[in-house]
Amino acid sequence: MRTFDKVLPYLKKSYKQILGGIAMLILVDIAQLAVPKVMQYAIDHIQSRSIDNTGLIYIALIIVALAIAVMVLRFFWRILIIGNSHKIEQSLRQDFYNHLLKLSQNFFNKSKTGDLMAYATNDLGSVRMLFGMGFIAAMDIIFMTVASFSFMLSINFRLTALAIIPLPFLSFTISYFGKRMHKGFAKVQESFATLSGRIQESISGIRIVKAFVQEKAELEKVDEVSVNFVQQNIKLAKISGIFHPFMSFVISTSMIITLLFGGRAAIRGEITIGEFIAFFSYLGMLVWPMIAIGMIVDMYQRGTASLKRLNAIFEIKPEIDDTDADSSITEIKGSIEIRNLNFRYGEGLPLIFSDVSAKLDAGKTLAVVGRTGSGKTSLIELLVRIYNPPRESILIDGRDIYEIPLNVLRRDMVLVPQDIFLFSDTIANNIRLGNPDTPDEAVFNAAKAANVYNEIMEFEQGFETVIGERGVTLSGGQKQRVAIARALLTDPQILILDDALSAVDTKTERHILENLIKVRQGKTTIIIAHRISSIQHADKIIVLGDGVILERGTHQSLVDQGGLYSELVEKQRIRARIEGEEL
Repeated sequence: MRTFDKVLPYLKKSYKQILGGIAMLILVDIAQLAVPKVMQYAIDHIQSRSIDNTGLIYIALIIVALAIAVMVLRFFWRILIIGNSHKIEQSLRQDFYNHLLKLSQNFFNKSKTGDLMAYATNDLGSVRMLFGMGFIAAMDIIFMTVASFSFMLSINFRLTALAIIPLPFLSFTISYFGKRMHKGFAKVQESFATLSGRIQESISGIRIVKAFVQEKAELEKVDEVSVNFVQQNIKLAKISGIFHPFMSFVISTSMIITLLFGGRAAIRGEITIGEFIAFFSYLGMLVWPMIAIGMIVDMYQRGTASLKRLNAIFEIKPEIDDTDADSSITEIKGSIEIRNLNFRYGEGLPLIFSDVSAKLDAGKTLAVVGRTGSGKTSLIELLVRIYNPPRESILIDGRDIYEIPLNVLRRDMVLVPQDIFLFSDTIANNIRLGNPDTPDEAVFNAAKAANVYNEIMEFEQGFETVIGERGVTLSGGQKQRVAIARALLTDPQILILDDALSAVDTKTERHILENLIKVRQGKTTIIIAHRISSIQHADKIIVLGDGVILERGTHQSLVDQGGLYSELVEKQRIRARIEGEEL
């Protein structure tokens, strides 16, 4: 991807605003360029005493009119060009977020949240500056430089030639410092991303930090990346600190030459006093384009460095997509078949599954058990295509999972994971996440089915209670049940509970599962759980271990086999007796 490919569509889309802004900017420059000519006329006529008070009043009114024109036109070009740069930033941010939503879990496993935040803030801000003030500076460099030189040449060719002698040094300065600034800003952005990630991680884990009295250690970690960020900024500031003053020195040299040789020419009568003042004014106007060269180089290097960083993200292709999807499939009925599944997370990594096969008819309940690390969650992640399984290894309703459009798969197959995520919003809005237009009564019924309704009503604001980030104000069991209510509200054809009741007691778990059986009659349910009480009524149970299915059958048949499942049942019975509970 070329650097500006992602921005060009928005520039083309907003070309009318850009052209309008350029027209206003040129009119502002024309008005500014007219002022020295008016002053030249006034001074020369005052010197020759060929103007009266009325003429001076007219000249003053012209200057006032030009000033008003500059003020009004400058307002409009700021609205058109700078306003458009904010719209480009907003559109790019939306594209960036949309692209993130399409990327697979593998990408987020390798990326830090703070890094992605830096892309969406600092980097996009630099792009906005490039296409806002950077664009304006570029236009001023072109127009004001040409116009100012033209007027200076019209006054005195020799004086113009002398005045521009120092200016070629600027090209060497810009070329040398521009490259160093580009590298420096890239390092600044990388350092900022690291700092954002560290702070975000530290704040997210603040309770753990306090629980283990690690405030000092965390502060040292944050201080380390903060110092690095400051050092990278200081290095960039040193480069800019040399670059900009040197430019000012070159420009000042031009002014000294003009004052020296122009003053002599005025004394000798080669040019009038008015022309000398006008020439000096035009040279002063040339200062802005020269300074603007430094600004545009700075903003260009920052903007392009940020665009390249953003492009690197945009170039990442989603691993999970609808390339082979059949658009005629609009719903899932619920039958699942796993056929000779072999899977590993990457080349050179250990095999997770080896020739695993299983089948579940629509409307039935499947339970998956096994020791920790046996691959239960991995199997579920393949079923919902968080990761891509091998072709023809997982079939839904007799069709390869790749043929099921992702929007249909995500709508009709809902997973309640181990790691529950709730948004910093009301409890009601968290429950109705999958269907924002759901009426309150349906939200209440879902909460009752998940056995969390009464506890929610004990809050002062009930379902309108705003929970903290990631649902921090709720207990673990409450978060799990809110997540189950959220899943039930969408009424999916396939519901998957990945150890989603681990934080509730056995009695509450049994009550929730009894409700699930009632509300989900005729629909497919997959349950991963460690408690046998959660799965003993399942239509089919499979026991995973060592990458294969060790056992399969119903609860009683597996107990009678005397294998791993029977061993797990016996261990839980002993634990239940010790804790005074019934299995």
